[in-house]
Amino acid sequence: MEVTSSYPKPPLFHTNTTPRNSKKSLPIPTHPISNTSLQFQLPLHKPHYKIHQPIKPQPKKTTNASSPSCTISDVLRLMDSLGIDIPVDTYVSLFKECTEFRDPLKAVELYNHICKSDVVPTLPLLNRLLLMLVSCGCFEHARQLFDKMRMRNSKSWAAMIAGCVENGEYEGALRLFMEMQSEVGNLCKCGDVIDDGILVCVLKACVELMNLELGKQIHGWLLKLGNCESLALSSFLIKFYGEFGYLESADDVFDHVPRCNTVVWTARIGNLCKEEEFEGALRIFREMVREGVKKNSFTFSSVLKACGKLSDAGCCGRQVHASSVKVGLDTDGYVQCSLIDMYGKYGLLRDALRVFNAREDKSNIACWNAMLMGFIQHGCGVEAMKLLYEMKEAGLQPHESLINEVLFVCGSSNIEKMDA
Repeated sequence: MEVTSSYPKPPLFHTNTTPRNSKKSLPIPTHPISNTSLQFQLPLHKPHYKIHQPIKPQPKKTTNASSPSCTISDVLRLMDSLGIDIPVDTYVSLFKECTEFRDPLKAVELYNHICKSDVVPTLPLLNRLLLMLVSCGCFEHARQLFDKMRMRNSKSWAAMIAGCVENGEYEGALRLFMEMQSEVGNLCKCGDVIDDGILVCVLKACVELMNLELGKQIHGWLLKLGNCESLALSSFLIKFYGEFGYLESADDVFDHVPRCNTVVWTARIGNLCKEEEFEGALRIFREMVREGVKKNSFTFSSVLKACGKLSDAGCCGRQVHASSVKVGLDTDGYVQCSLIDMYGKYGLLRDALRVFNAREDKSNIACWNAMLMGFIQHGCGVEAMKLLYEMKEAGLQPHESLINEVLFVCGSSNIEKMDA
């Protein structure tokens, strides 16, 4: 019996990859928006003591929160020894615990135990079991379970696809996505919706494999289904086209988002920085300020990177620094590292030191490296050498290449000290 679906058939996906290109606009297939919406997206003893002697308080035993005193094996062994069937709720709790600690041995033990039990698993329970196996890196067992599942929903596919992407199995993620296409009609017929995270994971896999064609077809499919207003998908589509240098296509996605949030704006700034269009990145940042869009630490770190590439003696960088102070993000580790790097490139070492000394996280090695590079770039060998000793005192190990550069600067004839 042939099952038909009212959903439009997805495009035929190709496996060829497309090399990076600079600035180019892609023709996106457009179709009339369908009325159908589709969303994508683990025995007490009495103490013995003499009456006339004071009782000495026993020191409290400290327990490590990261390692439970009663393990999963203990629970399973106890229940089996008592001949008690483990209820579903107990299995769910054990799945959550194992997923949290990401223990592959315990995950396999739980999987084998429930397979041998008399429990009739429901789809939600199987999805939790699948998520536990994927999170713990047990892909063979997860795939076995997935293949045996008579019924799957979007959470089943999302767990497998996301697990593949998270663990670098990008080709496996694309294969699973293609397999999912044959069940899209059945999923929608059951009232299930495809989570946005599924397509985000697939687009990530396309970026890693440089598969521009598949990402382009996914975008066209979303346009056909009228599902391009998702902020999560839109922001990643902008990043996707930016990775291939198609800035006009990224801007086209941006223009069709009804209400752009911080992530969407920041993705656009990141694309321009990646393509070394630093003036354009600063222009987009000013548009954000005029529109009153909230900015986060990644917004400031991205635009500060652009400020460090301009020839304005750090003027724009100071303005962005002031803007970060107004919103209280000047103490963020990413922002501080970008500020030190920006001031260091312009030789404003006093300003860079002021930010460096004001940081709260003294172990942020990125800030140390940025400050060290500022000294090296401007021939401050003595200050760079002092900073190396301070790094070692703080328990940080400088990179060998930085040590060699400091030694080179100290050995040159034009060592310059910072102005007092």
